Amino acid sequence: MHIPDGFLDLWICALMYVISAVVIGYSAVKLKGTLESKQVPLIGVVAAGIFAAQMLNWPIPGGTSAHLVGGAIAGILLGPYAGCLSMASVLTIQCLVFGDGGITALGANIFNMGIVDVFVGYAVFRALRNFNQDAATFLAGWLGIWLAAIACGIEIGVSSIFKYEIGVTVPTMGIWHGILGIVEGIITMLVIRYIALRQPDIIYAAKEVVA
Repeated sequence: MHIPDGFLDLWICALMYVISAVVIGYSAVKLKGTLESKQVPLIGVVAAGIFAAQMLNWPIPGGTSAHLVGGAIAGILLGPYAGCLSMASVLTIQCLVFGDGGITALGANIFNMGIVDVFVGYAVFRALRNFNQDAATFLAGWLGIWLAAIACGIEIGVSSIFKYEIGVTVPTMGIWHGILGIVEGIITMLVIRYIALRQPDIIYAAKEVVA
């Protein structure tokens, strides 16, 4: 879902930059004065872990590749606002330093993976955790990446410079990432289960449910 340069019309790039900037700014405002001292290094640790996982691509049929996105993990561990900032930093570094995703499309990539995936993953986990935590984390990971992929399909499908229209891009992104999202959900479930067994106090969303 790292959209390269040349896939989106400039007006779409500008719009997605504005939307992402507004959400990032709002997240920063919401976090001001609320972060605990132990949460600050955790943001960096989560960002570094997701960065490393995203750089580990594995080939899939069709000449493309897949990797963990990690937005739901960031949202569950850090909360939606800190998770958004963490993912935005990961995607920005990947774009500017490693050329993973285009500079013009960075706003769209942050929106898809740093906003949709994070906020959906957080909301699903928070809504379902009291019923079954493993199911909640699996669905958070799966639905987060699936809806992020659909958002990506809409962006490139609406763009006039992309070869295929929305009737092709949305089903393609949705179906393919619906399948890949199963792996994302399993990894999300295993990561959160491991942390919940060893240091449950750092799981932001769990504390909010209890509260």
